[in-house]
Amino acid sequence: MKKLIGSVLLTGALLLAGLVSANAQATRTWVSGTGSDSNPCSNTAPCKTFAGAISKTAAKGEINVLDAGGFGAVTITKPIAIISESVEGGVLVSGTNAIVINLTAPLPTDTVYLRGLNIDGVGTGLAGVKIVSAGAVHINNSLIRGFKGSGGVGISVVPSAVDVNVLVSDTRLTDNITGVLVQPSGGHLANVTLDHVTMDNHSANAIESFTAGAQVFMNNCVATGNFRVVFTHSSSVVNTLGNNVFTSNTHAGSVLTPLAPQ
Repeated sequence: MKKLIGSVLLTGALLLAGLVSANAQATRTWVSGTGSDSNPCSNTAPCKTFAGAISKTAAKGEINVLDAGGFGAVTITKPIAIISESVEGGVLVSGTNAIVINLTAPLPTDTVYLRGLNIDGVGTGLAGVKIVSAGAVHINNSLIRGFKGSGGVGISVVPSAVDVNVLVSDTRLTDNITGVLVQPSGGHLANVTLDHVTMDNHSANAIESFTAGAQVFMNNCVATGNFRVVFTHSSSVVNTLGNNVFTSNTHAGSVLTPLAPQ
């Protein structure tokens, strides 16, 4: 009987521990340059890295940057927001990807938000933001630079299992091999809108798109000092909606379709 009671109590304790662990995820967490990933990621006890905070942040929650710091590479597997307001939200990587977005079986409404980030590949990084799977991704008010490793690209949109909609706004892409790469596969769609985006000093293309499932829309964008503004493959489409400025580029592009402003 004592063994039975002990077993029941132990099972109950384990179940309770599991519930506590599951409920430990907060809808809002914090990171700090002086934080620790052993902390609960609260405002008063912030984490050190985005990777440390994401496991303690609930789906559709938000990671906030409390003060300036470098918060490391992260793989995002659930809809979430990473927000830095008025402080340095740095991600510095060498020879790898900085932020990979790869949600598991996302719904069209499952959105990842990135705002106010300074993402630096220090000349050897692979991709600043690599989008593999998501319903939607919004990148706002960020700087993505220095991704010049093999196939280096600022923003890589390469969905293979779902359609994805991407909005990039008020952001600068500079000193990468390619600024924005759009290459869906498996018959899926990648719709990318660039609004008030500056793309400069890319050794290959400001924008490169592949396959009929790739559509890029540019509005109020600036492309300067690139080898080529746009390079398209296999019936992909890049549309200029209006108020774009292209200057001092070696080539304009292979295909550039102007549309009336919408």
